[in-house]
This record gives sequence, structure tokens and C-alpha cells, in this order.
Amino acid sequence: MAVPGKILQAPCLHAGKPGASGGVDRDLSRFPAADEGPCGFGCGHPPNVIVGVSYPMQVQLETLGKLERKLTVRFPAEQYESKVRERIAELGRSVRLKGFRPGKVPARVIEQRFGEQIRGEALSDLISRTFREAVQQENLQPVANPSIDTSGKPEGGEIAYTATFEVFPEVPPVDVAGLKIMRPVSEVTQADVDAMIETLRRQRQTYVRVERAAADGDMVIVDYAAQSGDFRHPEQGRERTALVLGAHSALASFDSALRGHAAGEELSFDVEFPPSFPIPQLAARTGQVELRIDHVQEPRLPDLDAQFIRNFGIASGDHETFRSEVLANLERELDNALRARLRNEVGSKLAEAHPDLDVPQVLVRADAESLVRASVPGLPADQPVPAAALDAALPIARQRVIAGLLLRQIAQSNNLRVDNRRVGERIAQIASTYEEPAKVVELYRSNPQMMDNVRTSVLEDQVSEWVAEHANTVEQRLSFDEVMHPQTGA
Repeated sequence: MAVPGKILQAPCLHAGKPGASGGVDRDLSRFPAADEGPCGFGCGHPPNVIVGVSYPMQVQLETLGKLERKLTVRFPAEQYESKVRERIAELGRSVRLKGFRPGKVPARVIEQRFGEQIRGEALSDLISRTFREAVQQENLQPVANPSIDTSGKPEGGEIAYTATFEVFPEVPPVDVAGLKIMRPVSEVTQADVDAMIETLRRQRQTYVRVERAAADGDMVIVDYAAQSGDFRHPEQGRERTALVLGAHSALASFDSALRGHAAGEELSFDVEFPPSFPIPQLAARTGQVELRIDHVQEPRLPDLDAQFIRNFGIASGDHETFRSEVLANLERELDNALRARLRNEVGSKLAEAHPDLDVPQVLVRADAESLVRASVPGLPADQPVPAAALDAALPIARQRVIAGLLLRQIAQSNNLRVDNRRVGERIAQIASTYEEPAKVVELYRSNPQMMDNVRTSVLEDQVSEWVAEHANTVEQRLSFDEVMHPQTGA
């Protein structure tokens, strides 16, 4: 019986928002590497017999590679049988079966009805408990849950299993003094507020029908059919759709053909369908399109009046209050973006300085898969990521994992601990974007996982800032737009 491992933790840099998982361990605990001295697999010493723990057992440790380890664990079969009997007795007292009084179901009936399930649960529990004790005894820090292989059957009065897994590497001391860090700085200006207000108006614009040729910004309603090879969409007739010229949508390849044409015109043209085209059989292929323009609509922006402002939760409709709210939101976004860019800058420079660091492959693959899924939001969770996309993400994932391991080492070496004041401020910042901030704060405070995520994010920022303070750091002044849209800015 082989059980695949699951990721426990991926210490990688996230450029994202508070609440992202992974990153530097919040408790900064660190275990020594495995004992690579004599062992029962060709190095000399006999298997370790662990005493003074809950379950007497024998453990053999084998080093399969730089980071891969294999434990062979044996424990008395009587422990397993005893646990099975205990579970049968527990069920006999609690289970309700037709024809038996509560608490009076005979053990043989429980065995007949639930025996297979009980034995599986008992074996799983014993393996879990003995594995935890074995890795503690051997001073190992597994990266992920192990791959377990066992028959589950007693042999010679014992039950044996093997556990294969990777461990965290020994990370050398990190000298950050020689790193050249570019630290972005920026501020929100009134021009940025004006631009955001115009964006909000465009998001709520309406369209009115016009009798003229289509131009950029117009919405054009067309009835179309597309064909590539033997595939035609739709199979018969035409399909109605609407597209905004110049909006860079999945139908942007139609734009050049539609500009300057008016309602009632019939058009036919060749096109290269983008990978994002909504019809999978046409995506990333060349083909032909036939269409008829039904009508053209032009955009109309709403007036910046009290009614418009009330749509954003400002009951007074006051213009200055509205601008103040927009400014506060932009400053929150900018703060998050600057912190993310510093984390990325520090992480990339650390990884570049330590390119040969051994990293657990399970972490690299997990991070690569996370990157691919983030780039394909519609990919079902139970569907494997495309192999080509996964392979393409592996080099980036390796850099991210290296950065995470080095940040973790820096935090440990310099006794950096999460600042609870900053944790509270971060939660308050998140909560301020909701209508009832107090309830959001209460939700975070009562949810250990959400609190852990915030602590992790805060600690990542603290370590990145510490590195920037002790490295050769130069400030880089950027505009708000350059920070928020780096592909078009700096």
C-alpha cells in the first residue's frame, strides 16, 4: 500500500496579498539535519530502538540523496490489535444499530459491519504517531508528509512500513551586506486620485445606440461565424456577441476589421485567434470570420454628482469626502504593492547570490503548480496542471523556494520575531475595506488559520525590510502608475 505525500509547507516568497499561505515559518523553528553517521544501510550501526515514547518501535534511517530520506519503522503487531479492540469497544458503546439496544451492540457485530474501516483507521493512526516520534528521534524535519509503503499485515509479530520524504536543507549563514537592493518608493498624488475617479466613471458608463461608423471605445454588436480547418462555430447560422473596440478583450482580433464600419455591413476576414479566445477549438489558431454588424453603441460617462458618489457608500454624496476615500484606498493599494515589490527584489537578489543551494524538489513542484494555477484561474482544482506549463514554471519556482529558505535562515539567525503590533495594523487595514470592520477583525481573531496567514505575511515583510536595511540599498522613486503597472512603468 503506497500513500502519496502531501505538502506541509512551502517556504517561498509571495508577491501577493495578506493571507497568502507559505513563506517564512512564523515560529522560526529549525531542526538539525539527519544524522548521517553509521546506519543499518551499509554504514554500520544497528537500527535505533526508540524507548521512552508512546509506542516501542525500531527505526532504520537511510539517506537516499542530498535531501531524500527513508525510514523503515517496525512496531509490535499487538499494538495494532489492541487499538482495533479499543475502537470496536468504543463503537459498541456509541453506535446505534437496528435490533440492538444503545450501548449493547456485540463486538462480533461491530467487527462484521465496520471491521475493515476500523482496521484501516487503526493502522493509519499508528503509522502517523510512530512516524512523528521517529522523525523526532532522528532529528529530521520533513518538508512534506511522507510516501508510505506497507502491507499492513503482521509478519513475525511486527508490522513494518517505509516512509520516504525530503527534509529541509542545511542553509549556510547569509551575508546580506554585499547585496545590491533597489527599494521602490512612491506616493499617491491628487492626479492619481483624479485618474482613479475617471476609472470609476468608466466602469459605470452606459452605452447608447448611434448611427455612425464604429470607432475605438464603441460597443459593436455583431452576428458572426468563425471557421478553422473543419471546425465551424456555430455549427449552423451565426452567433450574436458584443465587443468593445480597443478593450484588449479575447475578441480584440476583430477590432481592425470593424473600425470604420457601420450597422448593416457584411464583413469577411482572416484572423489569428488568441490563446484566450473563448472557443477552445479556435484558440491559438488561424481561421476565417464572417459577420454582420447589427448596430453600434457609444459610451456615456455618468456625471460626477451626489448620486454617483452615493453608489460608493458615501451617504452624504459629498465630493471631498469621496476624494478622501479614494485617496485612502489608493494609499492602501500602494502600500501593499511596495511591500510586495520589496519582497520580490530581496528574494530575487538572495536567490541570485545562492544559485546552487539544494532545495527540496517537492517544494519546487508545489510552488510551480501554484504559479500555473494562479495564471489559469478557471482550472478545476481536481484537474492536473498542463505538463508543459508546469515545466516552464519550475525554474521560477526554484528561485522562489531558494529565496524562502534564505529568508527563513536570516530570520532565525537574527532572532527576528513577528511584530504583533503590525499584525494588528494589518488586520485593521484589511478590515477597513469592508462595511463592518469590527466583524472582520473579530473573524480574523477567532480563526487560527487566518491569523497564521497574516503573521506569515507580516514576518516576510519584516525580514525583507531587515535585509534592505543591512544591504547596499538604493531608493528608486516611481510614480503610482509605475508601481501598480510595472509592465508599462519602471
